[in-house]
Amino acid sequence: MRNSPIDIRRSADRFRTDMGWLDSKHSFSFGHHRDRNNTNHGQLLVLNDDRVAGGTGFETHPHQDMEIVTWVLDGELEHKDSEGNRGLLYPGLAQRMSAGRGIWHSEKNKSKSADVHFIQMWVLPDSEAIDPGYQQMDINDQLAGGGLVPVASGQGHDSAISIQQKDAVLWAARLQPGEKIDVPEARFGHLFVAKGTSELEANGRLGTGDAVRLTNADDLSLVAGDDGAEVLIWTTGAR
Repeated sequence: MRNSPIDIRRSADRFRTDMGWLDSKHSFSFGHHRDRNNTNHGQLLVLNDDRVAGGTGFETHPHQDMEIVTWVLDGELEHKDSEGNRGLLYPGLAQRMSAGRGIWHSEKNKSKSADVHFIQMWVLPDSEAIDPGYQQMDINDQLAGGGLVPVASGQGHDSAISIQQKDAVLWAARLQPGEKIDVPEARFGHLFVAKGTSELEANGRLGTGDAVRLTNADDLSLVAGDDGAEVLIWTTGAR
């Protein structure tokens, strides 16, 4: 199955880092979790499913030459960086940080008691050593309209935050029970079920945290389960 155009990866099979204050599940090699056969899918290098305890967070740390997109599922996440950008991230607010030639940032749980749950994704830029940048955009209204919505795009979508990668787009959908979408065609596609359950055409049920890696796959549909689903889909080119 690993060489199949449709490669299903179950939530329970992801790498996990549990540090007490942080419970993180990694879809690809990350930190001390190393697997040379699992370093990326197309231009997507990182998809971390993070839960951070109240009153804690990631202290100031550096990044370079990476497009970093953060999507909050529950709670609020506070961002500060060395370029003077500050943001409070909440569900339905898309955030992009372009690390470029170098940036330092921190990410803290705004609440003192409740967890914040978010997905952080890293995509290779198509140009190195650019000026660091930051953007955030509330797209709750677009999501409420149903279907797939572009969240982060290197292809000029007006309703999406911009990323420095012309071959990549992140799509999101909050699906009602039984709602159906067509999965965008791409050389490399990565579908992640952030919440709920769904059924991938001819490939069976997907639960929360399950992912599907698509390679030159086409004509696929996804139907939300009885409890609905929130899904994130990357379409990218080759690394």
